[in-house]
Amino acid sequence: MIRTMLVTGADRGVGLALAAKWLEDGNRVFAGQYADSPGLQELLQQYGEQLTVFPLNVASDASVKQAHEWVRSRTDKLDVLINNAAILGDIRNTILGELQYEEMLSVFNVNALGSLRMSQTFTPLLLQSDSKLIANISSEAGSVTDCWRDAWYAYCMSKTAVNMQSKLIHNGLKPQGGRVLVIHPGWVKTFMQGKLDEAAELTPEQSAAGITKVIQSALARDAAEMECEYVDYEGRKLNW
Repeated sequence: MIRTMLVTGADRGVGLALAAKWLEDGNRVFAGQYADSPGLQELLQQYGEQLTVFPLNVASDASVKQAHEWVRSRTDKLDVLINNAAILGDIRNTILGELQYEEMLSVFNVNALGSLRMSQTFTPLLLQSDSKLIANISSEAGSVTDCWRDAWYAYCMSKTAVNMQSKLIHNGLKPQGGRVLVIHPGWVKTFMQGKLDEAAELTPEQSAAGITKVIQSALARDAAEMECEYVDYEGRKLNW
């Protein structure tokens, strides 16, 4: 089945790989672009009208609203919304160090409120589809039960907020046939720390392939029987 989906943070890394994977499978993709992206330009050349690229800053109410108007003028429904855009923030300082509160607010605005802005704004289009699925790319760092770090305050706390947000949205959309997945993408070779994390275990393509399988598996199930699930890119259940 050909589906229409939107992915945020599609400039590079997991977001770009997700866009490429869904295009490869024949789907129509709306890709939110924040920065210059040679990768998206290559996909445009390859897939043409199957891919729509538009400017998007999930930290901005105005940008998200404008993005919605842009997408709504080109489709009457969205089957899947993948909230992938995120930033890392300081990962060094502990409670004994100097925490950067203004930076933490920026991380929260992108990671937690950014995905909420997108989900709330695009819910009307999602409810026009049969799939009605939101996939929030979170992290194992958002697990309270399995927390082992003593730093990463902004990132960990914002991802925990994403997890709670996902459950709240799921509860609100379930009566309308909607559902929300919370997915940890694995430890991926990305540039979130300002340089390529060469020590990571997965390429963006490997992570995206796993995430796609998890989403497709959910789409094949009865939405009425699904709860909000917190899993990794291989579908393994995580502790909240």
